Amino acid sequence: MTDRNQELFERAARVIPGGVNSPVRAFRAVGGTPRFVQRAQGAYFWDANGKKYIDYIGSWGPMILGHGNAAVLEAVQKAALDGFSFGAPTEREIELAEAILTHVPSMEMVRLVSSGTEAGMSALRLARGATGRSKIIKFEGCYHGHADALLVKAGSGLATFGNPTSAGVPPEVVQHTLVLEYNNIPQLEEAFALHGKELACLMIEPIAGNMNFVRASVPFMQRCRELCTQYGALLVFDEVMTGFRVALGSAQSVYAKSIPGFKPDITVLGKVIGGGMPLAAFGGPRAIMEQLAPTGPVYQAGTLSGNPVATACGLATLKEISKPGFWDALSARTRSLVDGLSAAAAHAGVPFSADCQGGMFGFFLLPELPHNYAKVMTSDSPRFNRLFHGLLDQGVYIAPALYEAGFVSAAHSETDIAETVAAAAAVFKQL
Repeated sequence: MTDRNQELFERAARVIPGGVNSPVRAFRAVGGTPRFVQRAQGAYFWDANGKKYIDYIGSWGPMILGHGNAAVLEAVQKAALDGFSFGAPTEREIELAEAILTHVPSMEMVRLVSSGTEAGMSALRLARGATGRSKIIKFEGCYHGHADALLVKAGSGLATFGNPTSAGVPPEVVQHTLVLEYNNIPQLEEAFALHGKELACLMIEPIAGNMNFVRASVPFMQRCRELCTQYGALLVFDEVMTGFRVALGSAQSVYAKSIPGFKPDITVLGKVIGGGMPLAAFGGPRAIMEQLAPTGPVYQAGTLSGNPVATACGLATLKEISKPGFWDALSARTRSLVDGLSAAAAHAGVPFSADCQGGMFGFFLLPELPHNYAKVMTSDSPRFNRLFHGLLDQGVYIAPALYEAGFVSAAHSETDIAETVAAAAAVFKQL
């Protein structure tokens, strides 16, 4: 039988760099041919050959309700009939902003944009503009979009600022970016002692989804907050992945349960707030946000920002996930998947560790959960590749990369979870 996926990939490679419009889709890390999606519904998608898969990437997080949710689809169809884009304000932008602020009280104002990268780079510019400082801290293994100043890796020592990790980024652009080890409190304290008065912000993924799933420890997060306050730097929470995905109040609400009064200064959101359409946001206290144009000197703009169809999709999604019982059910379903996979791995004698929060999960082929990027990198990559393809053959689609988190939706049933665990159990026996 003709492999339609292979045909499409070869055709795509002639006109699109690498045959894909985002690198991880190319299957370079795991080998093989990418699956070209034909359609999706609920917890499933079908590839170009017509094969059905249980989907655990959910467009990398946005599809928290599953694909084709009826309420969301109705809202989008109605909005599309009214117009695709106006380049002028709409009431729905206000409604979405109000909904976001209701659930994330650390923000008093929010600016809508079109992508997580755009939100992250704008938040960084805002932090620098609001503080009048240039230097920033980020952490190894945390991804904040592909803005030049954030595409950096750690230098040779604590006081060495970043080197670009992408061609086309001049060293001068990242000379003010300091990269530290995630969950390393002594290094964090030393960095602030050396550079604290020059730091505009500390940017962090509270749960690093591009290391698969690595939590910032509560003591580490508390120290981040204390040092930012002490030195006048802004704490920027990148919740593009975790926002409205790990809890209704996002990851910051999870940390607030353990750290009294905890809140970031600026929050970056994306994915779920757009419900699968291109939409992201960043927000914070009024005094900081009013530094943005047109009320302040920090410039930011976007032709499609607050797009009327995207805001309809996001607003309908937030309405659904705000319903009573939603989070208890989603969390329980995700936990059942993680526990089932862990038990199957243990039965097969495969080193395995896993964690989850809300509808987000991750696992490692390691006996213990890693707490930083260096530990994550010790995971067994060849064995993961065999696991990935074994699951793929059985109709289970997980991220085609060792270092990416997974996502469960409200559409995943107990049967879907059971089938996934059974498929994994069979593959584990062959690893």
